[in-house]
Amino acid sequence: MPSFEQLAAQLDPATTVLLTVECQQGVVGTDSALPELAAQARSSGALHKAARLVAAAHEADVQVMHAVAERRPDGRGANHNARLFTAAARLPVQQLCGTSAVRIAPPIEVGDEDIVVRRLHGLSPISGTDVDALLRNLGCRTLVITGVSANVAIPNAVFDAVNLGYTAVVPHDAIAGVPADYTPAMVRNTLALVATIATTDDVLAVWKRPRRTTRA
Repeated sequence: MPSFEQLAAQLDPATTVLLTVECQQGVVGTDSALPELAAQARSSGALHKAARLVAAAHEADVQVMHAVAERRPDGRGANHNARLFTAAARLPVQQLCGTSAVRIAPPIEVGDEDIVVRRLHGLSPISGTDVDALLRNLGCRTLVITGVSANVAIPNAVFDAVNLGYTAVVPHDAIAGVPADYTPAMVRNTLALVATIATTDDVLAVWKRPRRTTRA
């Protein structure tokens, strides 16, 4: 774990963006297409901690971005080249554009200045989306990544962020995957090699009394 000073150097509010990944009602909500993942996100406290991070980011003038995965009703543009996509297309709850399934799930609150980025394809919330261009325009250097799942989207986001030159910070207790013991194994054996691993409380401590700097 990094020291407070090391983490504070990375989490300057003026150059940091908090990214929530697929924290949408159709994924982590009560009517999720993936009830096992939703249950884990809630029972582990990951969703609640993601909400705490979002609230703290709002208070600290840290830009918040929400990455949402969705699908057109006709499926146009969606991937069909992996078992995951085939299985998702058969689920009783679909992440259809404009429906409640693609709204950010409580208890996360979306602020007026938050940016919601939606994608119709792929596994990553960054690759092939507007996220990189938006981050660069925001002057981002550090990307704090939270949400689901530790199985697919979270590692994709971390790898993409690092490959694009950002420092990735992962509050390990604010991400979730299935089964429950998979997430700590992924963090320990993979994400820790490329990202700064912290706790939600570590990040909140840094943002508790942030420097009020105007974002370019």
